[in-house]
Amino acid sequence: MSNQMSKATPLGVLDQRMLRKRNKMLRRQPTLAWYLFLLPTLLGIAVFMIYPLAESLRLSFTKGADERFVGLQNYVSVLESGTFWYSVYNTLYITVFQLLIAIPLGFIIACLINNLRRGSNFFKVLFYLPNVTSIVAAATVFLALLHPDGPLNYVVQLLGFEKLVWLSQPLSARWGAIILSVWHWLGFVIIINLANLQAISSDYYEAASIDGASGFKQWLYITLPNMVGSLTVLFVIGWIGGLQRFSDAYMLGGLQGSPARSLHTVVGFIFERGFGGYEYGLASAASYILFFFILAFTYVNTKVTKMKI
Repeated sequence: MSNQMSKATPLGVLDQRMLRKRNKMLRRQPTLAWYLFLLPTLLGIAVFMIYPLAESLRLSFTKGADERFVGLQNYVSVLESGTFWYSVYNTLYITVFQLLIAIPLGFIIACLINNLRRGSNFFKVLFYLPNVTSIVAAATVFLALLHPDGPLNYVVQLLGFEKLVWLSQPLSARWGAIILSVWHWLGFVIIINLANLQAISSDYYEAASIDGASGFKQWLYITLPNMVGSLTVLFVIGWIGGLQRFSDAYMLGGLQGSPARSLHTVVGFIFERGFGGYEYGLASAASYILFFFILAFTYVNTKVTKMKI
């Protein structure tokens, strides 16, 4: 009763207000601390990501050293350029075959490593080593492998075929880039698949063994359905990375993607026009067109594979 009377007095109301204000300040302190820790990251994103994106968008509507406003002319020029569409074809060609080879091959190798009782760590390191190597260094090594008298042609001749001058013909040059990209990316595919394989409960396999299911049926009806998630992620990541391909193709084919521009990718087109021809407006427009390509491909892939982001 006495407590209720004290709340009704002006002094009691004042105390409650001060208490609420103090609690509110205490609740704000952790939030302010989080923002303080995030401040360097937010500044980095603003300076190195948002500002370049905005500046590139502005440049895409300009032309020449005086940055004269030309509207959508740069976008029209890029979309009417035969060189640009040939670079799109090269990018898609290399990416499609990279995904078709690397993902199934990586999945099979991961299944084999997962069934090993000994030596699995050795094979994990062996296959993952190329992925941690710089693509520039890997491409330099591959230039030696693709030499007419190199090891790759030695294997080709052992199989009964004539040796190839890999980087002299458009088709063989593209396949040289495909082999390099598969070799470099395969370790990542294997590690992701192994992580998913080891997460599948052993109870499923024990129950299937009791029911008399063979090893192949266990792989087909237990392993494969449980791997859909990781295979989908690899597929989407592979598409995005493939459309941004530059370093490996540049190392093998140079600025113009020789021979006959067969290794000239979309990013190579942007690099050539921007830093080779000083056409920054055109290069910026091509960058935004590539951005919308990646956005459209990612949207289609997530819808087709029913992936949730």
